[in-house]
Amino acid sequence: MTAVRRLATVLAAPLLAFVVAGVVTSLILLMAGDSVSRFWDALFRMPDARNFVNIINNSVVLYLSGLAAAICFRMKLFNIGVEGQYRVAVFAAAVFAGQAWLPGYLNTAVAVLVAMLVGALWAGIAGLLRATRGVSEVISTIMLNSIAGTLVAYLLRQVGERRGETMTTTPLPRDSWVGGIPLIPGEASKVYGFAVLAVLAGVAYWLILNRTRFGFELRATGASQPAALASGVDVKRMVVMAMLLSGAVAGLVGMPLLFGTDHAYASTFQSGIGFTGIAVALLGRNHPIGIALGAIVFSFLIEQSNVLDIVAQVSPDVVVVTQGVIVMSVVIAYEVVRRYRNTAEQRGVARSMGGPSGKQETEGVVA
Repeated sequence: MTAVRRLATVLAAPLLAFVVAGVVTSLILLMAGDSVSRFWDALFRMPDARNFVNIINNSVVLYLSGLAAAICFRMKLFNIGVEGQYRVAVFAAAVFAGQAWLPGYLNTAVAVLVAMLVGALWAGIAGLLRATRGVSEVISTIMLNSIAGTLVAYLLRQVGERRGETMTTTPLPRDSWVGGIPLIPGEASKVYGFAVLAVLAGVAYWLILNRTRFGFELRATGASQPAALASGVDVKRMVVMAMLLSGAVAGLVGMPLLFGTDHAYASTFQSGIGFTGIAVALLGRNHPIGIALGAIVFSFLIEQSNVLDIVAQVSPDVVVVTQGVIVMSVVIAYEVVRRYRNTAEQRGVARSMGGPSGKQETEGVVA
């Protein structure tokens, strides 16, 4: 397969997925009696400066969530528990940082470590159950999500304080806040300072998976557990380590919100980030750059959905449908392209075997 054809097959999958998603969404709009043209016009309207910053900020959070899910996906583990892991982690970090035991950014740094530790421990429960008892991580992480939500709500009532109708932890001291990065001159909204942490996490993800023995063993275990076991890899240990690492990254998900805007954990803290991160990881094919692009796509759709009801008289829920269709289309499109690529490679091998040398070798084997 030539380099041009190889590049074409790489680009074909995402392009095919977005075309299919657009067609399916348009059909849904037609069946609902909504205006297709107004929907797409409102959705792809150029965002203003404030909305653009919001898209970047949401992308930072979704990127971290996608990385957490992708770590396990690379090993054929399905960590559905990023939602619960980041909630217990951000709550623990908020309680710790709110006590102001340490000064300034030292308080922030240790709180981030606390979040990573708590997230790792919470995910480690599912890892241990899988390694020692064979319990499916899908079932255990889903159950742990429910337990995490109930546990955090209970602890918040015990240690939090009521402000109006909202329960909240002790606010973080001002010197522990992480300031924003001015991206657009004259715009008051700023990009999360933790965007730098997200970039570093992406680089670390790529380096660990592609330049370390641990990453090789993780990918080898995901490709074939029996083969990895035969080559000396401790598969059970890798399961636990992958879940711990995934949970540690999940602990970072709420940090941009906690130290950038909210400055406390409240009962109204943003939810659903973990589940969206799974879709982002699938859309990005578990590659750090692909996950970044997936996070931007989802963030763009979420931000633009806020004006659909006003501009196009279309329910913002249609965007949720669009997101789901995009993910399904990506999975199907990549499978179609993968099969086409395998078929093309097999035909290429068959043609090469049909040449003079290939024919002689075949005849020699038959003889």
